[in-house]
Amino acid sequence: MQLRIEGAAPRIRLAQSLGMNGATVTRLTQTLLALDLIEEMDTAGAAARGRPTVPLTVSGRGGWAIGATPHPGWLELVLVDFRGRPLVHDTTPFDSPDPRVFARAVEARLQALAASHGFMRGKFLGLGVAVPGYALPGDRNRRAVVDRVAGWDDVPLADIIGDALGMPVWIENDASVAALAEYYQDGIIGRYRSVLTLFLGHGIGGGLIAERDLFLGEHGNAGEVGRLFPGHGERPSGIDLLRTLREAGVDVTSLAEIDALMDMHRPLIDRWTRRVIEQLEQAVLSGIVWLDPGAIILSGALPLRLLRTIAAGLDEIGRHRDDRYRAILPPVLASPIGSKAVVIGAAMIPIHAITTQPSTI
Repeated sequence: MQLRIEGAAPRIRLAQSLGMNGATVTRLTQTLLALDLIEEMDTAGAAARGRPTVPLTVSGRGGWAIGATPHPGWLELVLVDFRGRPLVHDTTPFDSPDPRVFARAVEARLQALAASHGFMRGKFLGLGVAVPGYALPGDRNRRAVVDRVAGWDDVPLADIIGDALGMPVWIENDASVAALAEYYQDGIIGRYRSVLTLFLGHGIGGGLIAERDLFLGEHGNAGEVGRLFPGHGERPSGIDLLRTLREAGVDVTSLAEIDALMDMHRPLIDRWTRRVIEQLEQAVLSGIVWLDPGAIILSGALPLRLLRTIAAGLDEIGRHRDDRYRAILPPVLASPIGSKAVVIGAAMIPIHAITTQPSTI
């Protein structure tokens, strides 16, 4: 984890950062080098001075992880290398509520991608699946889900999908994995230990990174901020924006069309944006006072310029709140990776599970 946080570093600096002696770091790095989890960045000067000064970095060859999530009418899949860099982003038509059919569709795409890109099946670290639903009591792999994936409701998803694919499977809420993707972005992981993410997609959800780990809460449902905005009322969500546009007579069917409509319907979207900023203000303030995060990230399927406007509005409100609060306030940032945060975050679950083990650096 230290190399992901700090970037490339020689053994000497790692020993200082981790509070280990040089011999321990040498033994540990030898093991990780043999597993292709880290690699040396040879430079002429460093090589001349000896191995302790050669910078080490995370290797992309340590394995590949897969993320997958179902959408209305299609399946999204991404493969990332061990550094967390997306290698392949894949979409395919899919419209079944059955998790077994989902697993077979993922398997078919993995076989095709392995053949076309040369991925070795034995180097797959596992599959993370992002689910639109919250954990049920007693088992985080059982979820209460939205109607479009009704067959996923209250069944052992990790077992069903894992048995079909023959690899480890992690099941997690879509907004929580989006938070993981946002945390691993350059400029975030090296700067902040705790981050609060709000994900505005078809609905609204939240995810928490606390002390560099995904915080899920006692029952696996931390970040269920959608409960603050009941479905029968106005909500700060993509579906609400689509409804607002349609009620005004705009012909729009998906969130992907909104960016092209923004200039033409600027007054309407501006009114919606102001209302959303007001709605999210209390959720953001609550997150600040409870978590004291280093940053708040606004992510989701909305156009980036719309996310930036909302983020700037929330940041402005926070900095001009007249409560004589003199502590550091976290910046509110808009995510550039958009809706892909969900599937990228799902792929990061296996890597995060390995990275946060005590034996890694």
